[in-house]
Amino acid sequence: MAVGNALVRVAHPLTTIAGEATAARLRAIAALVDEWQPGVLVVGRPVHADGGEHEMTARAERFARQLEGRFGLGVARVDERFTTVGADAELLAAGVRGSSRKAARDQVAAQLILQSWFDETKRNDIRGPA
Repeated sequence: MAVGNALVRVAHPLTTIAGEATAARLRAIAALVDEWQPGVLVVGRPVHADGGEHEMTARAERFARQLEGRFGLGVARVDERFTTVGADAELLAAGVRGSSRKAARDQVAAQLILQSWFDETKRNDIRGPA
């Protein structure tokens, strides 16, 4: 998970919600939504390197629809190709090694996904709370 500020358009890594059952993940996300009060949620959309869809693409879309239904917020989908590789490279360049790098990789990948959305979205297209 990552958070960002729509005014300054900068994303920051936040936390990882890993491998728990769907209900537990949604509870953890609900707590973060309550705490951060986002105007929109952003979900990475996994695809093959050539842009083709695969099983995880469909799972990510189902997840995005669950978030829309549960939180009543818009959910943007962002191409997440190569974000894990990019996150790993950034962490290596910063001198983060071993298990510390592995633990931070998903958070930095989420940051890259959110930053990509900020970079690609016009300032006036970002929907805040109604």
